[in-house]
Amino acid sequence: MTMSNWHTGRLACFDFETSGIDAFRDRAVTAAIVEVGGSGAPRTSEWLINPGIPIHPEATRVHGITDQQAAGGVDPAGAMHEIATHLLELTSHGIPVVGHNVGGYDLTMLWAELVRHGMDDLAERVSRIRPVVDTMVLDKMLDPYRKGSRRLIDTCRHYGIELADADAHGARADALAAGRLGWAICHRRGYSIGAQDLHDDLVKAKRAQAESFGKYLLKQGKPDDVAREWPIQPAPPGWSPEQLPAAREDGAA
Repeated sequence: MTMSNWHTGRLACFDFETSGIDAFRDRAVTAAIVEVGGSGAPRTSEWLINPGIPIHPEATRVHGITDQQAAGGVDPAGAMHEIATHLLELTSHGIPVVGHNVGGYDLTMLWAELVRHGMDDLAERVSRIRPVVDTMVLDKMLDPYRKGSRRLIDTCRHYGIELADADAHGARADALAAGRLGWAICHRRGYSIGAQDLHDDLVKAKRAQAESFGKYLLKQGKPDDVAREWPIQPAPPGWSPEQLPAAREDGAA
């Protein structure tokens, strides 16, 4: 991998599909790490994980995994250990973890799952993981005034990328799509930078984006509760690892 062209080297594309949308209180259901690019052959690692809690029906509509299917998945503690150690090994060689909202969601959920299963030391290592390339933050950094949705499917469409398995939103399909998106963004803009330097730029960009959105919320009379940290988001006040998503606190699915 050349230091001046992160997107032409080896990439570790990562994605979770989950029981809901709360990175701290929902649980992982499937995961994929797709290693592509560089001089090596493509390699895919996938997990079906038993989340231990019901999957929200809307989440099932997105990724297609039912409670019955997930019940046959592997133990979450073992899966999280495998995922974390694999990502840390890859990044130790300078290979970036790439995903769409991978910092704000996927890596944050990985951290929360590790804490939940008593792997605090591994969670601490994940909290310092680098380099990370979040294509949502990257897109906003390089094209801040583009109107419209920044969701993966819409951003891919903007860059002319057709999503395989777009209807199912599987972890493997979304991970690979984010890798292709990162390449397309940088190729179209002639943007060359090393993975470590890009990580640092994205830290600054995410903070600036959060500051801007926070000011917007204040103007709307709403509280500025936007996290400035990246790639791992801070746990919300009062959070504890055993908490369920708010909609399920009273037994709702």
